[in-house]
Amino acid sequence: MNGYLIAGVVIALIVLLLATNKKLVETLKNIYKIEELRKRIVYTLGLLLVFRLGCFVVIPGIDPNTLGEGSALADQMNSNTLLGLLDVFSGGAFANAAILALGVMPYITASIIIQLLGMMVPAVQKLQKEGESGRRKLNQWTRLLTIGVLCIQAPAYVANLYREMPEAFVYGGTFYFYAYATVILIAGTLFTMWLGERITDKGIGNGVSMIIMIGIVARLPQALLAEFTARVSTSTGSLIMFVVEIALLFLVFLVSIAVLQAVRKIPVQYAKRIIGNKQYGGVRQYIPLKLNAANVMPIIFAQALVMIPAFIPGLQGAYANIQGFWYNFTLAVLVILFTYFYTAIIVNPQMMADDMKRNGGFIPGVKPGKQTVNYIDTIMTRITLPGSIFLALVAIMPGLAMRLLGIQQQFAYFYGGTSLLIMVGVVLDTLKQIESYLLMRHYDGLMKTGRIQGRF
Repeated sequence: MNGYLIAGVVIALIVLLLATNKKLVETLKNIYKIEELRKRIVYTLGLLLVFRLGCFVVIPGIDPNTLGEGSALADQMNSNTLLGLLDVFSGGAFANAAILALGVMPYITASIIIQLLGMMVPAVQKLQKEGESGRRKLNQWTRLLTIGVLCIQAPAYVANLYREMPEAFVYGGTFYFYAYATVILIAGTLFTMWLGERITDKGIGNGVSMIIMIGIVARLPQALLAEFTARVSTSTGSLIMFVVEIALLFLVFLVSIAVLQAVRKIPVQYAKRIIGNKQYGGVRQYIPLKLNAANVMPIIFAQALVMIPAFIPGLQGAYANIQGFWYNFTLAVLVILFTYFYTAIIVNPQMMADDMKRNGGFIPGVKPGKQTVNYIDTIMTRITLPGSIFLALVAIMPGLAMRLLGIQQQFAYFYGGTSLLIMVGVVLDTLKQIESYLLMRHYDGLMKTGRIQGRF
């Protein structure tokens, strides 16, 4: 009944928004008129629906009646920060013991490993510089490494499930069940990867990111209802406090969008060149350096490392609690360090300087060569500091929301961490792609003033 109530409220809000916003209605009409864009959106929604249905298909041999709210597995999700985060990313499939329980996280893990190998292994560095052929080869390596990661994670998931809920295993914890359950989980992740690739090729947005985002968003109504119920039904809560929480969440989203969109523009002047009867160059352009170039990766790395002390007997009490001081302090420090580390990997001032010199470009007032490299590196170091501090605040925001405002853990995840940045980043990237289709057909953009991709 509560689910129908939320669905009715959401539909009513959408109808009210459409009725009061003529600009939005006109934009939706323009999107529908573009046949290619319409087909891509419908295709994307169809594949995302398939993914969501797969999140509720339980592994054969598991009794679905033993799962759900109040089960031992659900309690473990609520008490363990890492497992709870994995359940959020999988859209609840992790707690449902579904065939898509592991989602795309093994693929993300393999991608991170390949990126780190690109720093240390010359062969991987060479492939990264070979363009399309090298990218295809690295993608193949990533898929094979994903299967290797799954061969470790899938049996571990089944073993944890049996330890927490042995009564759910219809045929018991036999070797044969472990074997075919592992195969099913591996096939489920590979199928999810295939869905992501299809969305990227024939749909709208980045497929893997869309799948992660839709899994996170799918948990929002349930978390919102649980928080509303807790505020209204308890003596310490109130409806006013719930409204304040929603307003704060809206503010957090606004600040996150502003920081993710923020760039530092470095002017670049190109010399004039005359080839035949045409003149090239002679114009001033800009190099946009993002304030948050590392995006969500530092938080992912930091959260993975901060979980290690939670398994050490003497440190379990300090690091197993998401609201604890040492957990949040260590997480913030690691996020700042990893932001500088990852920014140094993806932003190469030497390559930028070489490209400018090769194309006849220079930064006004700065000599080409080493001085240009030092200039770009100095600016990047300065703007990375506020970006890293912002990421650190985002990382510890769920713990602060739970401790200071008394927000439940389910709903607190949306106030920060990877969930917040993934949602904001994926939505912005998808809207940019939709807006590019509108502008190419000479329609207005999605925004009444300005454009989503910025005003530079």
